[in-house]
Amino acid sequence: MKDANFLKAHNARSLWHPMTAPSDSLKNPPAIITGAEGTRIRDIDGHEVVDGVGGLWNVNLGYSCQPVKDVIAAQLDALPYYSIFRGTSNDKVIELAEELRAFFEPDGLTRAFYTSGGSDSVETALRLARQYHKIKGDPGRTKFLSLKKGYHGTHMGGASVNGNANFRTAYEPLLPGCFHIPAPYTYRNPFNESDPAKLAQLCLQALEDEIAFQGAATIAAFIMEPILGAGGVIPPHPTFMPGVEAICRKHGILLIADEVITAFGRTGAWTGSRLWGVKPDFACTAKAITNGYFPFGAVMIAEGVAEVFESDATGKAAIGHGYTYSGHPVGAAAALACLAETKRLNVSVNAAARGTQLHQGLLKLQAQHEAIGDVRGGHGLMCAIELVADRATKKPADKAIPAKVQEAAFRAGAMVRVSGPNIILSPPLVVTEADIATILAALDSGFKAL
Repeated sequence: MKDANFLKAHNARSLWHPMTAPSDSLKNPPAIITGAEGTRIRDIDGHEVVDGVGGLWNVNLGYSCQPVKDVIAAQLDALPYYSIFRGTSNDKVIELAEELRAFFEPDGLTRAFYTSGGSDSVETALRLARQYHKIKGDPGRTKFLSLKKGYHGTHMGGASVNGNANFRTAYEPLLPGCFHIPAPYTYRNPFNESDPAKLAQLCLQALEDEIAFQGAATIAAFIMEPILGAGGVIPPHPTFMPGVEAICRKHGILLIADEVITAFGRTGAWTGSRLWGVKPDFACTAKAITNGYFPFGAVMIAEGVAEVFESDATGKAAIGHGYTYSGHPVGAAAALACLAETKRLNVSVNAAARGTQLHQGLLKLQAQHEAIGDVRGGHGLMCAIELVADRATKKPADKAIPAKVQEAAFRAGAMVRVSGPNIILSPPLVVTEADIATILAALDSGFKAL
């Protein structure tokens, strides 16, 4: 391994970091993380902090999940790779599909299509949604609806249904036929409505209006996160997603739940759809499916959709889509071990308890620091702080302010994530009460440093 001086000097010289300007990484060298254990990460200088980001929403079981590490090593010896394209399969993907069927049975999802990650999963669901309607004889259903502020990855299809200009503008024109409705975001919305229940109904009315304007017979699917994540952790009112489901059913529109973040316990329920009592037609998963230890994902497919594909006799159901690493045997083995450990630890219970602690602690910080305009959370370990320059006008804070909080919080013992004017918190689901207290104390230090 190169020494620390070499790594610091070359950090952004020959590589570009995702989700930032190349010049920013040169001006503001990123932290170089070289070690991790449990819920803590350690930088190149030996500074250790609680990981309040959970890797990137995905290290639910922390960094010391030995059962997952063990099966990865064993599978590399047994079968390090083989394709599951037409004509071949492997034992691990078959076993995993049965485990996923059982896990997602309460959501009505019974088939798995494997991918390499969350963006792949979204792309797959969008493609299969269009193909579903073509099989059924409705080739005109090609459009997609989604929420403003929603995030659905970085592929061209996902970027097109994304509801944040930061992920769209530089890459336009994107996929045609994608339209967005207001998110149930009580702090900022075009209706100036702060009551969550009323706002949910207004957004549902906007959805009905958009469907009427576009024509229901032209719309393939509606895609949404059960709780919006990268857009700033926006939990909808409990009536919202069931309302979306009812509208979709009424108009023959498929419902895609983007569960890349919310599946496997993060919300305090095993899935985000289950949290709201919804049964989607597709659920996109990745991230926690292997605890971040191996790039892997799966699109879960409802029985009714599966029947349309499997009963087709015209040839239209042949899936002309897939990835080199779809059904990677090492990833499937990791997912099997991860799912077993996730259930054994019953992490959704701890996510709910520690999420309540974190959310309540953030509300106390809001009472102490004027820079905190809004606190969002209350459903497991998904929380966000929105920073403002002025509470009365809700003017967003200068982009340098969240970065200052992040830097000071890191020095004080916790890694947190900046996304626009938001500080987002998504620690591992195995965090302790003491870990949450450390995160809150570090944030307090961060705001005091302003």
